[in-house]
Amino acid sequence: MHGTFGVSHQIEPAILYFGTPVVLIGSNNEDGSFNLAPMSSAWWVGWRCMLGLARNSKTTENMIRSGECVLNLPSAALVGAVDLLARTTGSDPVPPGKTMRGYRHERDKFGLCGLTPVPGETVAVPRALECPVQIEARVAQVHEMAQEDAVWRGNLSAIEVRVTRVHAHAGLMMEGEPNRIDPDKWRPLIMSFQRFYGLAPDKLQRSELGQIPEAMYKPPGWKPAA
Repeated sequence: MHGTFGVSHQIEPAILYFGTPVVLIGSNNEDGSFNLAPMSSAWWVGWRCMLGLARNSKTTENMIRSGECVLNLPSAALVGAVDLLARTTGSDPVPPGKTMRGYRHERDKFGLCGLTPVPGETVAVPRALECPVQIEARVAQVHEMAQEDAVWRGNLSAIEVRVTRVHAHAGLMMEGEPNRIDPDKWRPLIMSFQRFYGLAPDKLQRSELGQIPEAMYKPPGWKPAA
């Protein structure tokens, strides 16, 4: 049976950003100034996160050099602040590929978007106070992607980070559960094919996986390492 959109056809889209939460990655530049960069190629397993980044970005450079970062998760309400960071880079001079796409150098990313830097507790990188979730992390592994591809080789990195501390606004928490974020209260900013979206306010249906207590995913005796 065909879906409501009819027969499928082979396509070759330039990008495959089908929709993931936006992450504002905080890092420190070599001169001690702060960098803040939006991205949406991130996925999570336990207290680990994989970040897909351009190899020549300032964020990638900073993370590999310092070994640490903060992953700030903006809510849909912060879309204006996030969009102010679009087409800006901490790199000076601006890399040719970004120059072609209209990027400009910006030294004060926090000042530009109006977010407030506050100190990290396990890393020497500031968090963005207004983001409802702020995740401190250290670099665990750097994987150079597309090594078999002559065009993309040397241009993409997948960086595995291990989370060292999680901060969340009190209004996100589940009633009576100090360590559980309430998905009915969390409204992440989503990017899909370079456009911003939010989540619908209601659940689609009951989730069978949702019947498993979250605590059962935590290995016995496990504690986050600083």
